[in-house]
Amino acid sequence: QVQLVESGGGLVQAGGSLRLSCAATSSIFSFNVMRWYRQAPGKQRELVAFVTKDGSTNYADSVKGRFTISRDNAKNTVHLQMNSLKPEDTAVYSCRGTSNLNDYWGQGTQVTVSS
Repeated sequence: QVQLVESGGGLVQAGGSLRLSCAATSSIFSFNVMRWYRQAPGKQRELVAFVTKDGSTNYADSVKGRFTISRDNAKNTVHLQMNSLKPEDTAVYSCRGTSNLNDYWGQGTQVTVSS
């Protein structure tokens, strides 16, 4: 059973940056897609970004140009670099790893952006 553990969240002022990490307890090499989601209070969960096994990436329109997702298979970690943060980026951010056979979620990390 693989566990995904997020870290790097916190409180930051608008315009600031945070780097989230999603560390897996075993290899993520077989994961076809690694995704970051977020959910703000009272809102539906939103797909923020994903990175495929071959390194292709995709972003929600709301974060394009500000967020960067990266995958380090050697360290079994996926990162989400978040720059130019806005108050509307405030949410719980969770990672998800999907292989051919399994689907794993982390517990999430809180990101709060103050105005």
